[in-house]
Order: sequence, then C-alpha cells, then structure tokens
Amino acid sequence: MSNQVQDAYIVAATRLPIGKSGRGYFKNTRPDEMLVKVMQAVLAQAPGLDPAAIEDAIVGCSFPEGEQGMNIARVASVLAGLGPTIGGVTINRYCASGITAVQMAADRIRVGEADVMFAGGVESMSMIPMGGNKPSLSPLIFEKDENIGIAYGMGLTAEKVAAQWKISREAQDAFSVESHRRAVAAMAAGHFDAEMTPFDVVERTPNLADGTVNTKTRTVKLDEGARPDTSLEGLAKLKPVFAAKGSVTAGNSSQTSDGSGGLLIVSEAALKRYNLTPLARFVSFAVRGVPPEIMGIGPIAAIPVALKAAGITAADLDWIELNEAFAAQSLAVLNDLDSKGIELDRAKVNPNGGAIALGHPLGATGAIRAASVIHGLRRTGGKYGMVTMCVGAGQGAAGIFERL
Repeated sequence: MSNQVQDAYIVAATRLPIGKSGRGYFKNTRPDEMLVKVMQAVLAQAPGLDPAAIEDAIVGCSFPEGEQGMNIARVASVLAGLGPTIGGVTINRYCASGITAVQMAADRIRVGEADVMFAGGVESMSMIPMGGNKPSLSPLIFEKDENIGIAYGMGLTAEKVAAQWKISREAQDAFSVESHRRAVAAMAAGHFDAEMTPFDVVERTPNLADGTVNTKTRTVKLDEGARPDTSLEGLAKLKPVFAAKGSVTAGNSSQTSDGSGGLLIVSEAALKRYNLTPLARFVSFAVRGVPPEIMGIGPIAAIPVALKAAGITAADLDWIELNEAFAAQSLAVLNDLDSKGIELDRAKVNPNGGAIALGHPLGATGAIRAASVIHGLRRTGGKYGMVTMCVGAGQGAAGIFERL
C-alpha cells in the first residue's frame, strides 16, 4: 500500500487443534486457557524477543461474554506471562474477527505506531452458544424489509444463497465430501504439523466412592472434525435443518467448534533488533458489506478489493483459505467470481480441507487460517496466499500474505 511507512512481518504463527463444540476436546476447557497456550507458543517461536517489547495484543472473538468475556485479550496476556505493560483489546467482526485482529495489528506497524504486536482469535462454542447467552435484537431491525436479514439465522442465509445462485444439493454434498477427503489426506501426510501447537487436555471426573477427583491428561494434536467415512450416499440421507424444503444440511455446513490461533507481527526494525526471521509479509486487507440475508456472498465483494490493494491478480494466489461457512455460499462465491473473470484455482482453494471438515470456531477462524496460509506457502514454496470469509449480518473480508 502506498500510504504505509513500513512493512509488517509475521515471525510466528500457530494454532491449536480444533475441537467439536459441546462434545469434543475442549468442551470443558476455558477459552482463556486456549488463548494463553497460543500466546506462549507464539513467543516460543521467537526466542530472541523480549516479551515486554509487545505493545498490544489484539484478539478476535465473536461472542466475547461469559468465559470469554472481561476483555479476554488482556486477561490472557497477563496469564500467559507477557508482562503487565502489554495492552490487550478484544474485537468482534464475527467470523472475520481473527483476520481483522491481524489486519489491525499489522496496520499499527505499517503506519509506524508500533514495532511488535500479537494478533489472534479465540472461540469456545461449547461454553458460549451461537448468538451469545442472551440474544437481544433491536425492534428497529423489523421496521424495514431490507434490515430483516440481520435477524436471520446463518443457515437461512445459506438457503437464500443456494436458491439465488442455483447451487444444488448434489453440488453442496460433493463439495463437502471433497473437504473431508482433503482434510484426512493432509492429516495423514503431516501437513498440519508446522502450524499446530499440541494441547494437553485435562479431564476431571469425580470418584463418588471416596469423594476424590480423578484427573487424566491427554495430548491432542489434530483437528477433531474430519471424517474419513464421509460419502455422497451418507450425506444424501441427511435432512435439511434450516428450511423444510431446503438443501442445507448439517453435513454441508461448517462444524461448530472450539479453537484458538495467534501470530506475532513486527516491523523491520524489530526483525533486526531481536534477530528474528520473517515467515511472511502482510500485504493487504479489504472488508465490504453485502445484504444481510445473503451474507454468504461477502467474499465476492471483498476479494477484488484486496487483490487490487495488493497489486496482484487471482492467478498470482498460490494458497487460498476460503472459509466454508456453508458449501452453498462457498460454491456461490467461486462460481460468481469465475463469471467476473476472477478465477480462483480450485486446487489452491482449501487444499487441506475447510471448515466443513475441520471446524469453524467463529472469531478464531481468521487467525487459525492465517497460520494455515503462512505455513502452507512455506511448505509448498508458494508466494501469495489469501484468507477470506463471509461474515454474519452481511460482510465479506479478505487478507493477503506474501511468503518470505
């Protein structure tokens, strides 16, 4: 970007395995504990850095309340041992919260206001349900037809996208099968190893006989949601869950999940001062609004803007993380962009599977997928990568990175 004064470099990027909400790895693990682990892991990847040099921790979270309330960014930075002088702010752009945290941290550096920043995301959908503990919609939403989409459930917006962009049930299910196939293959090949920080899950069960508590620890190293037995035949048996005569099912939707990811972003001066090795450069970011009732098509509006700001074309992208909120909206985005001459190579879109297989811990996803892009580019030798997603209430976001 022509108006920046310096570049922002990513020197560390990692994430935890993604667990199934309500019944998975992290169902009893507090989100602040997940975020603490990510912060500590990021610091471990930059051994020459004085933690006190971090000016601020910016953390995305879609529903920052309950166990992930009280400004979880600041709470976790203290608990992680970063030191009392480091700031912390929790930000919310729903599914794009994590990538927005990266953009905000990078921009602080690019305009010369900071030299070292932490950016990340965290979400426990086990502890905080979709919509939060006490959803409360403004009555003003219902006074104008064009605003009612703000109140729609995400599944209903996917149904509307499927209808408007003519995405068939068969196409959605085939897309979902491929997501699981790629995820399972990537796990078997060890492609997630570089981006993943294992987590020790502590399970506590009461012993009713003697009143003690039995403690068991297990280390989790892989995402929990990918299913090797996913098939077209199996998905075809599932009933629509958002509209009686619809096409969106649990099998062609993203999984509700728990997870966290984080990045350490620095200036060139900090690179030299602390003898750090850059993994990637933050190149550009864009966000655009779309009608709330078809929020899934948000990337269609954001991607061209991010590409233009980066000075590249879609053909230059070597790795694309297109968040699979729903197969319907993912396919609509890809097909619509094709019609506009912005063709995203399908082999480079979610090469390790997407949220349908791996899970979508809302506000954490942008940071998690940023780690995936950076390490994916480094493993394959690609140059440019993009993280993009649709956003609840009608937005799309896209961020572009360059491998160094």
